[in-house]
Amino acid sequence: MELLDSTLWALGMALVAAVVFGLLGLVSGTDETATIAPVTLLVILLGVPPAGVFAFFMAAIASKHITHAIPTTLLGIPGDTMAAPLLQDAQMLRELGVPHIALRKAISGGVVAALISVPLAVLFALVLTPFADAISSVAPWLFLAAAMLIAVLSKGRWAALFALVPFVLLVVGLQGFATTTLDKGLSIAFFLGIATGPLIADLFLAASPAGRTLIGRADQRTFELARDTRTWKGRIPNPFSVLDRKQLGYTATAATISSATFVFSPVAMTVLMGELFGARFKNGYHRLTSRMSIRNGTTESTYIAETLIPLIAIGLPLSPMAAGPANPLFNAPPVYTIDAEAGTSNNLHDMLDPLQFLVFGLLAVIIAVVISYPFAMTQAHRAAKWVMRTVSHEAIIGAFAALIVVICLYEGGIVAILVALTVGLVGGLLNRMFNMHTGVQFMGYYVAVLTVPAITALAG
Repeated sequence: MELLDSTLWALGMALVAAVVFGLLGLVSGTDETATIAPVTLLVILLGVPPAGVFAFFMAAIASKHITHAIPTTLLGIPGDTMAAPLLQDAQMLRELGVPHIALRKAISGGVVAALISVPLAVLFALVLTPFADAISSVAPWLFLAAAMLIAVLSKGRWAALFALVPFVLLVVGLQGFATTTLDKGLSIAFFLGIATGPLIADLFLAASPAGRTLIGRADQRTFELARDTRTWKGRIPNPFSVLDRKQLGYTATAATISSATFVFSPVAMTVLMGELFGARFKNGYHRLTSRMSIRNGTTESTYIAETLIPLIAIGLPLSPMAAGPANPLFNAPPVYTIDAEAGTSNNLHDMLDPLQFLVFGLLAVIIAVVISYPFAMTQAHRAAKWVMRTVSHEAIIGAFAALIVVICLYEGGIVAILVALTVGLVGGLLNRMFNMHTGVQFMGYYVAVLTVPAITALAG
């Protein structure tokens, strides 16, 4: 009976996520951390069982990374952060007059990689599991090392690394302020502040006459929607047949490699896999279409692997993805908690076994594919046109801002809102000015709450 109940929750929540985030992927600029993470957090706080939470998240990332290719290929604007590496190739294919081919290659590559990466990530996690106790015992120092590595590998490089020091001190100070004021520490407020930092920074800049010169435009921005072209009749084509044999092989290989290298930036891996395997195609057109499938496949495989491997093997968010959009699966007090100092956790790592991760993960991905892939293949042009004409970006931003305020009030009232606002403003400016992305900042948060106390204890 319990298995049936969990399966029904997984089915229902995966269906909801596939529809919601499949549609949200059509809206350009909807960053994964700022959208998927807060909604997942809300799902957890509402009391959805572990199987439902996990399936919801997996379907959300799989579905969004299929439909985010629609604005990227047809409008020439990135659907979200992970779609940015696809933009140049998509634009070149637009200029060649084949944006519909770019779209089909991209979403088909995403489908193939998503189906491959779930079992591979579970396998790699099982290989790593025997070392979980050793990893947990040195967790505070691992977070420090991971934060430094992710910072150096980010676009900000050394600036992002050095900026970790003031950012960590800011988090330590605000945590002390919150503890003194509320007699308890905060975590959700910090998480939401970091996740929405770029948005908060832009809102402050827009309120400043000097800031408006940085983000304003002299003319109204216009976009040209590519034509609706179909090259098949009848049923929707199989994604495995949309890609030729060579594209299929390299997309699968890129998914395998990126499923194992779970400690690196997803954006960096997307660019690297596209360059590494794209260079093996001699014909220019073939190279462009192949890179679309490989890169969009890597967006799926990195997100899935960087969630599953730390979640199954360790229970601590030791990857850029786990520390970012997937963070609520690890730490969503009071429902899910971690104590890295003691090497213990009370989250999905402890509530689901590897077989459940495999079954519910595949179930969620399949549901996302069944819903999003036919929609993207047949309704992309109509959906993109409708979004650009009728959907208000301001309304979407307002809805997420309201959600963040409600969740902060739930955790710590006005103090939590002030903490989220402060962290978001500083983090957003660091992101904008020094390319210190949210993954680096999330790792900085864990350094502040876990590594700094360990260093203080050593110092006596």
